[in-house]
Amino acid sequence: MPVSSLCSAILSHMKAISSVGPPPPRSVPDLKMPKHIDYDQLNALSHVVRQQDSRSSLSILSAHNEFIRQYPKIFLQRKTRLPKLPKQEGKRKPSGETEESQSQPSEDNSHNIAIYIKEVHGGHSYAPKKFEEKVEEFLAILKKLPIHRTRDEHNIVWEMLQTIPDLTSQLRKDHLKTLSRNVISETWIKGSTVVGNDGFYVILKGLAQPRTPMYKSLVEERSSTATITSQSFHSFTYSEDLEHAAIGEMPMPLGGNLLRPWSTFGTLEVTTQIQSEPKTYLVVTVEDCEMLKISANNYARLKSEQTKFENKQILKLIHQCPYYKEWPTLSICELVPLVKWKKFPPGQVIVESGNVIPFVAYINSGHCNIYRNITGLLRISPRKVKKIRKLVYMGQLQKQESFGEISVLLQAPFTCTVVAAEDLKMAVIKDKDILALDPVTRQLMLQTANPTFGHLTDVSKCRHYSRCLYSG
Repeated sequence: MPVSSLCSAILSHMKAISSVGPPPPRSVPDLKMPKHIDYDQLNALSHVVRQQDSRSSLSILSAHNEFIRQYPKIFLQRKTRLPKLPKQEGKRKPSGETEESQSQPSEDNSHNIAIYIKEVHGGHSYAPKKFEEKVEEFLAILKKLPIHRTRDEHNIVWEMLQTIPDLTSQLRKDHLKTLSRNVISETWIKGSTVVGNDGFYVILKGLAQPRTPMYKSLVEERSSTATITSQSFHSFTYSEDLEHAAIGEMPMPLGGNLLRPWSTFGTLEVTTQIQSEPKTYLVVTVEDCEMLKISANNYARLKSEQTKFENKQILKLIHQCPYYKEWPTLSICELVPLVKWKKFPPGQVIVESGNVIPFVAYINSGHCNIYRNITGLLRISPRKVKKIRKLVYMGQLQKQESFGEISVLLQAPFTCTVVAAEDLKMAVIKDKDILALDPVTRQLMLQTANPTFGHLTDVSKCRHYSRCLYSG
């Protein structure tokens, strides 16, 4: 019988591999013992099952019940861990104290609300931060660049600067708040010489010795300069010999005349190169010092921006007044530097009838009442009358109106009495500044302005008023 091709192929393959040895033995992988199985219980359960299988008297049902009862024991039970009890702070009070003495506060603290707040919050204290903690937080904030500070950190700096008398007493509140967003901290090692010509310094840590006297104030008016006198928490004075002593020969005592924490020195006046002998404010550090610095250039920039903003407001106010609507802007710009702001409370007499007003006024907010002195006759008896004078209401001067131009330029007495009807804020120019203007501007003011309520005459009112009094 012929052999098929498939069988011959399998036979040839078996002959080819007959000489090949068996594969190498492989090790059985180690079995990991589960950690949640109790193997002693498992072996005991197996032994019970074998015993039950050998006994024919036990039924299958009883063997099953015994296995189910023993089966849960082969699993290990996890131990439950109870939470730890918090440690009680402080020592226990002796048992001799009564409950009343523990619950009631002492007489000295009976009105201290912090005690009761502490009890409500479970004994935790919520007292405000101490000043030392605030200073440490303040120093940490100052070490950051102003651009990296948060809004809350800027507010902390602003609050701390308000505790420095030299700043709050001489700087405007809005200026100080703006400057607080750019203050920085500087670290000076012992023996360093600090020149205070480029800013205002506040010593936060350490001691320093002044080398030059400082007598002027921090902020100047329009006619004064802006330098700082050290009159903070630890003010100091200088003797006359200090002015004439050489800087290199001056001693550095550890006693008096030391600048301590929260003392101030320096200037906010920008020193120009035009000055032949610019004043120098020198301080030598006795210890390693941390100092807060307000740049003089930042303050000069702030004042420049503030002046520009106020000048725009003044220019707009004058231009909106009826007499100045046709004025060229260049002529109004000549008046802007002369303006000063002035406030009047309600009821204050600004100018009385018969007097020359000492200024020209431009009402920015509020209004004024206008009165005139009217002469009338009062009947005392059928055959006797008496002449009296009384203020009669004539009208009002509203916001964005001006008055006083004619009285100042012609030195003419005012024909009416002007009284503030409410809180009044006006831009005023003094009479001497008006008279010092160039002739063209003065002539322009005369041509455009009119006497205050000059179109009214008191003749008709006088007749009517006297008639009413006489008939009454």
